[in-house]
Amino acid sequence: MELNNESDQLTPRVRLGRRLRRMRERKELSLRQLSEQVGGYSHSYLSRVELGEQLPSEALVNSLDSFFDTDGVLGDLLEIARENSIPGYGRAIVSKEREAQRIQVFTSSLIPGLLQTEEYARELFRRSLPGESEERLNERVAVRMHRKCIFDHKDPPYYWAIMDEASLKRPIGNAGQMRDQLDHLLRTAEQPHFTIQVLPFTEGAYPMLGGCLTLLTMRDGGTMAFVESFKSGETVGSPKEVIELSQRFDVARSLALPEDKSLHLIRGYLKEYADEYDS
Repeated sequence: MELNNESDQLTPRVRLGRRLRRMRERKELSLRQLSEQVGGYSHSYLSRVELGEQLPSEALVNSLDSFFDTDGVLGDLLEIARENSIPGYGRAIVSKEREAQRIQVFTSSLIPGLLQTEEYARELFRRSLPGESEERLNERVAVRMHRKCIFDHKDPPYYWAIMDEASLKRPIGNAGQMRDQLDHLLRTAEQPHFTIQVLPFTEGAYPMLGGCLTLLTMRDGGTMAFVESFKSGETVGSPKEVIELSQRFDVARSLALPEDKSLHLIRGYLKEYADEYDS
């Protein structure tokens, strides 16, 4: 959901880079001199940021905002650029995640994005976007990981994830990466505002087989729905369609294992990956 193939010309990414270059030039600093002032980030990295070829890390932006005394302007531009890096079809739903009271997600073949580890997400992007540069891969991972900050809020949304057993069985990366991913699932499930369930192979076919669904319940009680495939997605606003999709989620929930049995199944796969990794 974090891929945007639109031209970079005059995008927030480019505007951020231009703003940084102007601020640097006003102080009559070279890229090497700026690097020395903000913690030794390589001048080639700073150059890519100024050219709009790469988004800066949050740590770099914080250092730059502090050095130039810009009161968080670059941080604000980075946030806008991150949102712009998400494709148009998913931007609306992602922007609403931070306002949601509850997030319900169903995935039929992958670990849900907000439950992914960095290495799982990186390997997933690497396999699904062949030819992508390492810089862009890292950027996509950073955007996905940044979305998790909604759970750091004082009143985080309740997150309910249901995933097909296929997401546990299919290895993304090596056994060690899958071990770490499933361990992360189990540790996340210990938190009070998370529920994780698995829909087992034994249930056979079901209404959302092959699809992914996100339902956001807003603080006013309204619900937004988002349906996604491997390269497209659709935000659903029609009340009738939202109800229909909510019913499909309810069917998946009724077929899924209870939470304790779901976690027991995850532990079983975790042991298999751990044994494979150690062998």
